[in-house]
Amino acid sequence: MSSEAEEALSREEAFARIRLLRSPNIGPVSYRQLLARFGTAQLALDALPHIGKRGGRQYRAIAPEIIAEEISQVRRAGAKYLFHDQPDYPALLNELESAPPVLTWRGDVSLASRPCVAMVGARNASAAAVKLAREFAGALAEEGIVVVSGLARGIDGAAHEGAFPATIGVIASGIDVAYPPQHAELQERIAGEGLLLAEQPPGTEPRGSHFPSRNRIIAGLALGTLVVEAAPKSGSLITARLAGEAGREVMAVPGSPLDARSQGCNQLIREGAVLVQAPEDVVELLSGFDGRPRSTFREAVGVMDYAPVELVEAEPAEIGGLLTTAPVAVDELIRQSGESAAAVQMALLELEISGELVRHAGGRVSLAG
Repeated sequence: MSSEAEEALSREEAFARIRLLRSPNIGPVSYRQLLARFGTAQLALDALPHIGKRGGRQYRAIAPEIIAEEISQVRRAGAKYLFHDQPDYPALLNELESAPPVLTWRGDVSLASRPCVAMVGARNASAAAVKLAREFAGALAEEGIVVVSGLARGIDGAAHEGAFPATIGVIASGIDVAYPPQHAELQERIAGEGLLLAEQPPGTEPRGSHFPSRNRIIAGLALGTLVVEAAPKSGSLITARLAGEAGREVMAVPGSPLDARSQGCNQLIREGAVLVQAPEDVVELLSGFDGRPRSTFREAVGVMDYAPVELVEAEPAEIGGLLTTAPVAVDELIRQSGESAAAVQMALLELEISGELVRHAGGRVSLAG
């Protein structure tokens, strides 16, 4: 983080923000709502027991000692924190409703503020696709476009290698954990020459649920996402869908219908992604990007309003009675309940803090399973 950013955020508030985010049942959306409503993280922490009580549960924030140890681990790893309202935080990523409020990073953080493209694809990619990804990434980097990917085997690794040093690696583990182990050297090189980003606390080994979270960051950093080779049900297609939901360009390289690894890309094109055959196609799409993607893969979803609101009463139980384990849009809850948007958001926040609510992509919520 820059020296100006460090001065703008006191050490006490930075500590409280990390503690707030790491506390039970606090996610990116609830974190931002709490910060918008109470003004500071410490005031939000003070209010959590009352909010939890309204949701029907006793609530206790994470212990300060755990956060102190985390900060020490970040320092030992040679990393720094980046908060969502600091100047170095990438503006495109911050547009997401679910943007991570706190990231840890190593390397050149200014890369995240340059024009970026996400490149993703199969782990068990064909030799031809790996070569294509490396060449595409190199050509895009020469045009001043930073290549973002997830450090996985196959297409991700080739994209990073081709774009050096203009590349950003987003990992599903803590900043001090190399995953996959085969890419430990590549990850360290990205941290030294490019930019390495992590949302999870240091020491965290990647779990299945971390990868979709990582994918939203990859998509959120970029003007568009390019899928080089992917099966129909893969993390690469999740990244593409998240890019579409964020109103970004979605692109795909077509492949043989006889190769299962190309079926995902062909499916994306059929559903509205832009067919790409050369790096020049990507440059043309992104250089003229004005927030209205040429791809029709998926309509963008609205951005949630985090403006501070007065305390509004809507019983969590009443809003919870409209929910099931099937995700539903928050806008639909507002329509059906007849309550104000602020009242519904507050009730949902209380349900989430009490552990009864799960948030999903696209501004949808459901009861916990």
